Parts: sequence; structure tokens; C-alpha cells
Amino acid sequence: MILPGKTIGVLGGGQLGRMLAQAAQTMGYRVHIFEPQSGCPAGAVANREINASYDDVAALTEFARGVDVVTYEFENIPSAPLAALAALVPLHPRAEVLHICQNRQREKAWLRANQFPHVRYAEALDGDIVPAVAQVGRPCVVKTADFGYDGKGQMRIVSETDLEQAAAIFRGRRCVVERWVDFKAELSVIVARGATGEQRAFPVAENIHTRHILDVTLAPARFGEAVLREAEHVALAIAERLEVVGLLAVEMFLSDKGEVLVNELAPRPHNSGHWTIDGCETSQFEQHVRAVCGLPLGAVDVRSPTVMGNILGDAWGWDGDKIVGEPDWLAVLREPRAKLHLYGKREPRRGRKMGHFTVRAASVEAALAGAERVKASLRTGA
Repeated sequence: MILPGKTIGVLGGGQLGRMLAQAAQTMGYRVHIFEPQSGCPAGAVANREINASYDDVAALTEFARGVDVVTYEFENIPSAPLAALAALVPLHPRAEVLHICQNRQREKAWLRANQFPHVRYAEALDGDIVPAVAQVGRPCVVKTADFGYDGKGQMRIVSETDLEQAAAIFRGRRCVVERWVDFKAELSVIVARGATGEQRAFPVAENIHTRHILDVTLAPARFGEAVLREAEHVALAIAERLEVVGLLAVEMFLSDKGEVLVNELAPRPHNSGHWTIDGCETSQFEQHVRAVCGLPLGAVDVRSPTVMGNILGDAWGWDGDKIVGEPDWLAVLREPRAKLHLYGKREPRRGRKMGHFTVRAASVEAALAGAERVKASLRTGA
């Protein structure tokens, strides 16, 4: 066990690292952040911030010598240099998990090899998507194998014109092509797993996206017990098969036919788990600390139904490319059971996650109504 008073190293300095550091410090840990860019959101609250490239083995070695365990807050970290780090200090989740989950082709191939339900797909690893589209059929979605999140690096293909445009856009890029899924909902399950194999799944969350970016998360999800059991079962089984130590977020589609299909995996805290900070007995960030430090896992009971709403840079007042006003923060603070969480980012940009809020209520529907009131009045009128 790595007990409070020790030091946790976090690779990545974004908002997930910030909230992870805050949870760890509340428990009595020190936190060091490794991040290429200075002035990051996590560095502002950490005990130490190291700024160097993720490929800088010397800097990673120095970082490792100053901490007792290392974890990460996002996937787009080169996995090869982590071997030097893992030789000096425990790294959770292990680099092999990161290697699988940071690339859509490897992730899909792993799901298929291990017989987990997933969307039908074909590989286009030579940069020519046309044969892969013919294999899966249209409508479909082409996605780059690497560096995709919040809808970046992907395009839906329906018509021949779409195919011609996509073939030119993605030429020379490693891709996967997925059959389009008609779905009732997008779900996610966040699983915590310790080194002893102890596992806890947070309640299934229901996610609503706008322009490919998570907009609202509702917890617990509004579906029948059979669907929720199946989603939890699949997520727990994936975490066990991967031998994750830490958190694993499993994003899924609930198809119109009632199938639970795995979409993506993220071996870290996840945007759809932010509701747990206020709505769950143990937050996803505390749970991640517990798992990577070898502590007993915390309870995942729901305190009350909760809705989380993302706050993007779009909520600022814009005149062309110029910011002319801030959001009305009182729109959140006036709601008696709402909580505001801002990430300390210096520059708002359209589509950039600047913070989130949660609303708790006696039912998911009541919490959603409160969240909709907040969203309607949050954006500045300027």
C-alpha cells in the first residue's frame, strides 16, 4: 500500500489531473504533475510541476525518482518511454493498457479478439478508406486510429460525395471505419480495479452529446434493470481481462435493438464520471487514488440522482473571434442543489471544456430540469 503522506505522480496537466490532485491532497497525499506546457490547470494546484516532453526519458526518470506511484490523466502519451519510468516506480494502469486504449485500431482488435460486443468495423491502415467502407457498408463513420477525442478526426459517410471527400481528407492516415449504429442512448460505466483484483463499478451513466462533445450526463441512467446489468457486466469483464489497476471508463451504445455495444475505452477518470464528485459516496477521482495506491475501494452508492452539464468556451459572449462577456455564474449558484466546478483554464475557446456543474434532486428528471434551467441562463446575453 502507498499510504497518505506519500507522493503521487500524474502524467498530464489538464482538468482531470487537476481534480485528481485535489482529491489526492484531501486524502493527505502530495502530487507532482508532469506536463509539457507550463501553467496547466493541474499544475496550479499541485505540489510540484515538471515541464518536459513525454519523450524526454531523462526528465521522466527524474520525475519517477521523486514520487511513489505514477498514473496518467489522458491517453495521448507515448507508451514506449514509459518503460524507463515503470522500471523505477509502480505505473498504473500499466503501459500495455495505455498502448491498447490510445489507438482505435488496437482497441477494436482487442475487443474483437476477446469477444466483447462492439460495433462492426474494418481497418484502413494503409490510408485508403474506400475498401473498408465497402466492407462495412454505408452509413458509416471513418475515424483516425490515433489522437481522436470529442469528435476530432472522424467523419460520417452516407453519400458518394461524402466518400469522395473523406477519401481525400483521410488519405495516408491510419483509420478504422465503423458501421453506423442506430442507438437509443449512449451509456458509460466507470470501473475501479485494485491490484488485488477488487472491483467496483459506478452506476451506469446516460450521456447526451452535442456536436460530438459530451453535453449532459444523467446518473443513474434511465433504462431497465436488464440493460443496466448487462452494461455493468461487460465493463467489469473488460477491466478484469485488461488487468487494469486504476479506473477504466467504458463508453457504450444501447442500440435500437437493445444491444449493448462497446464504443471506446479510457483507462483514467472520465468526463462522464464528474457527476460522482457531488452525487456519489466516493468520487471517481478518490476511487482512482485508492486503486493506484493499493487502498480498499470506496462505496459507490448514489447520494441522490445527479445531472452533470459541461461548460464549454461557447458559454462566453463572443463577437466574431473576440470575447465580450463571461457566463452568468450566478445561474449555477442560484440553484440551491447545484455545484460549480471551474478548471482554471486561462483562455476560453469554442468547444473547449472550461468547467462543469452538477444538479442533484429527488429524481433524474427533476435534476435534468434543474440542469436545463442552469444551461438556459448560464450563457451571457452579450
